[in-house]
Amino acid sequence: MPINLVSPLLCQEEIDRLRIYDNITISGKIFAGRDAVLPKLVKYFRHNRLAELNVDLRGSVIFHTAVSPAGIGPTSSNKLEIEAAIPDLSAAGVKIHLGKGSLGKETVAALKKYGSVFAVTPPVTALFSTLMASKRIAAFPEEGMEALFELEVTGLPAIIAIAHGESIFNYVD
Repeated sequence: MPINLVSPLLCQEEIDRLRIYDNITISGKIFAGRDAVLPKLVKYFRHNRLAELNVDLRGSVIFHTAVSPAGIGPTSSNKLEIEAAIPDLSAAGVKIHLGKGSLGKETVAALKKYGSVFAVTPPVTALFSTLMASKRIAAFPEEGMEALFELEVTGLPAIIAIAHGESIFNYVD
């Protein structure tokens, strides 16, 4: 039975209870962005300017995806621009980073430090499109389908891959 989460996740205890391999579903408002916009969000956060975008990341979920007419599906979260953004976005309040692929040890440590988790989801674009109740461009419209979108989703499935310093991925030293 999946753990049903509603975003924004303003209760840290919800995140603290999650363990690797937990099946979750996410409902509520989430953000969707990838390598074109996540570094921009980091710059706004580092300069304490997120309010200028009217974007509140506290308790949020960020899905590493573009939003196209074909739908939404995860992109590789270990792309340099995406993975490099995860520590700062976690510090800004993102509680769940949703994508696909393995992340490095430093990112695992940053997730633990900020009380955030990483969840993976299979690339099933058509299914995910049916789970979107609404979408709007939240910031950076010049990026087209790679703009930062705010989506409202119902029952988006995922599996917790990294939580509290533990990972489902094998690391080779």
